[in-house]
Order: sequence, then C-alpha cells, then structure tokens
Amino acid sequence: MRRFFDSPYAVVLVLAVVVAILPLALPSLFYLRVAALICIFALAVVGLNLLIGFAGQVSLGHAGFFGIGAYAVAIGPTHLGVPPWLALIAGAAAAGIVAFLVGRPILRLRGHYLAVATLGMGLLFAMVFANESAWTGGPDGMPVPRLEVFGWRISGPWSWYWIAGVTLVIGAWIAANVIASPTGRALRAIHDSETAAQVLGIDVARYKLIAFVLSAVYAAVAGAYLAMFDGLVTPEAAGFLRSIEFVTMAVLGGLGSTLGGIVGAALLVLLPQLLTVFHDYEHIALGLVMILVMIFVPAGIVPSLATLLGWKRS
Repeated sequence: MRRFFDSPYAVVLVLAVVVAILPLALPSLFYLRVAALICIFALAVVGLNLLIGFAGQVSLGHAGFFGIGAYAVAIGPTHLGVPPWLALIAGAAAAGIVAFLVGRPILRLRGHYLAVATLGMGLLFAMVFANESAWTGGPDGMPVPRLEVFGWRISGPWSWYWIAGVTLVIGAWIAANVIASPTGRALRAIHDSETAAQVLGIDVARYKLIAFVLSAVYAAVAGAYLAMFDGLVTPEAAGFLRSIEFVTMAVLGGLGSTLGGIVGAALLVLLPQLLTVFHDYEHIALGLVMILVMIFVPAGIVPSLATLLGWKRS
C-alpha cells in the first residue's frame, strides 16, 4: 500500500475511478453540479500546485489567467465569430503566452516581492475586464455561448461533469508526468533552495517559467469551463478573492500533493453548501473550519493523513 501511494500515478488511477463511479452515488442534478464545480476548480489548483507546491513560487494573481480563459470563450464567439471550442484553445494559448511574457521579469523576484508582483498582475487583469465594457460587458459581465461539438450543444450538469472530470484526470496525469520527470526534480530542488539548485547547474529561471506557464494554462482551461458551464462571465472571475481562493485550496489540501489540491478544492466547494444551515453565520463557520484545519494539520490534509497512515516516503 505504501509503495502504491509513493507513485505519482496512483493519484491519477484513484481519481479516474472516483470520477467514473461518483455519478452513481449522487441523488440529484444539484449534487452533480457541485461535483462538476469541484472538478473545474480542482483543475486550476492542480496547475497552481505545480508552481507553489513544487517550484515554491507564490502567486496571488492566478485568477487573472482564469479570467483570460473565461473571457476568451465569451469574446471569441460573440465579437469575433470564433467557435467556442476554438476560443477555448485560443484562451489557453493566450494565457500561456501572457504568463511567458509576464513571468520572465517578475519571477526574478523572491518571497513577498514576488507575491506582491503577482498580486498587481492579477488586479491589472481584473481592471481591464471591468473597464473594457465594449468587449467584456463591463462590471455586469457578458453571456457565454454554449459549447457545441459536432452539432451537439453541451449544457447541463451531466455533460459538464464528464467533461470537467475527464479533463481533471488528464490534467492530473500531465502533472504526474511533470513531477516524475527531470523537470519535476528540478522544481523540487528549486523549492528547497534556489542557490543550491544553481550550484548544481539547474537553470532556475527557465524551470520557474515552465511551472508558471503550465499553471497559467491549467487556470485558463478551468476558467473557460466555468464560464461555459454557467453561461455568464463577470470580472469577479479574475478578482483578487478568486486568487486567494485558489491558494487556500492548495494550502488546505497540502502543498506539493496533487491529491491535496483536489481535496482542498473539494473542501472549499463543499463547505459553503454544507454550512448553509448556519445562514448568517455561514462565513464565520467557514473561516473557523479553515483555521482549525491549519492549526491541527498545518502541512495540509492529505500530507498529514499520509504521514499518519504511514504512506509517506521516509
């Protein structure tokens, strides 16, 4: 059992099984919608975990890339006549290009300087989406055309659950391959010590940029999925609180753990649904749960459980 969970591909196998059998246990379309949202947010967090958990680079503006993907599938079909599926691909590519151009200068920074720089980047994206009303609809947002593939109009929780779930499995598989590759070993070395990594001959700037671009593409695809799922996109998709939400999901589940990112996303999507019984105290209860988790399992839920059960490699 321990050897099984040491493998980065174990998460992919377990995730694929869960995604396949979960609809059988869900009693209604409401729960299927929640499951689809978990898959969408988990996809963004899996990418962000490559940057924060493995490369050790903090980003407080990743919702900007999420917004790029979301607005791409709205602006492309509405203003440019681009099919939604092509707009999705273009949005992911645009996020990767922007991350490459922005990442080259800001990833030279470290610590809180990098956090502030990425925060400014995210705020800039949100301001553009809110102010360019001719293209984005302004603060009220704009409708998003439904995705069509081979004449099939995709809508509803059932369709989007399978699309998001399969994409999450593919995203986790790609992340597992990155983690198990020389790139993953280089990222872990950078996480431990950038100076030591440089002494060992690792091109620190190059590998940090790779992680930044990969995480941006993950976020853009997730943003496009959420926009097409809801049929509406607003500047809140690229807002500061969304970025904080992504980081919180990664930290709660456990940095440096792909499964941890997925568990953290599930936790933060599910908790507001479960805490609605508290009505006006919902946000207080949510904050209290998060504080208790960080006090008693500071390494994150999944790494702490792995250590407790003896699954973590010594």
